Amino acid sequence: MLFPTMIFGLFFLVTYLIAWSLDRENRRRKLFLVAASWVFYAWWDWRFVGLLIFSATMNWWIARAIGRSERRRTRLWLVAAGVAVNLTVLGFFKYYGFFAEQLHGVLEAVGWARDLPLLQVTLPIGVSFFTFQGISYIVDVHRGKVAAAPALLDVMLLLSFFPHLVAGPIVRASDLLPQFARPAVLTKEAAAHGLLLIAWGLFKKTVIAAGLASILVDPVFFDPAAHTAPDLLLAAYGYAVQIYCDFSAYSDMAIGLAALLGYTFPRNFDQPYRAASLQDFWRRWHISLSSWLRDYLYIPLGGSRGGLARTCVNIMITMLLGGLWHGAAWTFVAWGALHGAALAVERVWTALRPGARPLPRWAGVLITFHVVCLAWILFRSESFGAALSYLEGFARWGGLEVATPLAVALIGLGLLLHALPPRAIEGAAAQLRRLPSPAAGLAVGLVILIVEAMRDPGVAPFIYYQF
Repeated sequence: MLFPTMIFGLFFLVTYLIAWSLDRENRRRKLFLVAASWVFYAWWDWRFVGLLIFSATMNWWIARAIGRSERRRTRLWLVAAGVAVNLTVLGFFKYYGFFAEQLHGVLEAVGWARDLPLLQVTLPIGVSFFTFQGISYIVDVHRGKVAAAPALLDVMLLLSFFPHLVAGPIVRASDLLPQFARPAVLTKEAAAHGLLLIAWGLFKKTVIAAGLASILVDPVFFDPAAHTAPDLLLAAYGYAVQIYCDFSAYSDMAIGLAALLGYTFPRNFDQPYRAASLQDFWRRWHISLSSWLRDYLYIPLGGSRGGLARTCVNIMITMLLGGLWHGAAWTFVAWGALHGAALAVERVWTALRPGARPLPRWAGVLITFHVVCLAWILFRSESFGAALSYLEGFARWGGLEVATPLAVALIGLGLLLHALPPRAIEGAAAQLRRLPSPAAGLAVGLVILIVEAMRDPGVAPFIYYQF
């Protein structure tokens, strides 16, 4: 069930009406939202609803045991067990085939070829997100950042809540559990903000991202050897815009849907292509994942406390695992390695030249953007061979064959979004809130109709559904 579809619109309308009819019965409301979330997930594959139930039950039980235990050693063992179970779930469904294939290759290379048991494992949609959310919950209970939820229902809703279930943001227990503990309230400001975010996300996904994918990015990446450097360069820029507009659109719509149901999600994107360094980029891109990697991996590894060399090692480990989180392929690992190396170079440069005059901001933005685009080629390519073929094509000059004026305009529009005021949607919501409710609803409805008229028929799944 995709957000920008009629079936989801009907699903959300029914969910919205029933949820607010239960606004004075918080427990029944949460029960209903859990059931609705299971229906949403089951629309893709009903068999994996059981995995959601198992994950929530296991994390709730472990967190409760941690909260009750007075011995530090016992709590550490419980945390280790909880993290191990979560990672086992993630590892089996997402990486079993990848590691079995790599092991077979190693055994064959040393002459110990074996017929390894190969299973056709279906990847549950959103498994990377709800397992990371479960890990953060039990670790935060151990750290004392959040109290263990006494009711299983709250943890079930935390992990299963349909707006963020399949592609984030990775909402932490400290953000959501306190909201679940009290009756939800919908203010006019929250409603205006939520509706504008949904309309804004719909535009970015169905007009910019979908348009670039169909007319430029997919044709060029399908066979890069058949295209010249100008097309390849514009397709790389096009994919940078496509993946931003696609993923940030999902996050915007998720935040907007949650707001209409009375809950607040944290911001997940903050104009990442305005970043003047790779460190700044990761403060702006997929904020919920980058902050998760920082808090639960980079800092526990030692962060920047062990000197420059150790800091660079910690950065590389974090980004390599961040790359692997995105998918079971060496291209994702290489994508993470490229980002890790660039981040390490920035740290070394800053440490070796503490008094040096910084680059002009425009130069930092330009360099950062092109490093990110280079990494996106690895991220988008099906294999190293395809990525190498793409890079080799930059030496093949010729005229534009695929890129059209419309494609160039969509790339420009996607980049111009980063020139808007950083809180433009919030500002527009404040203006919308001043209108009478019927006029505000009519204005948002008109915007959605305009977007519907601009988009192509049909809608492709969000890119981050595969992670």
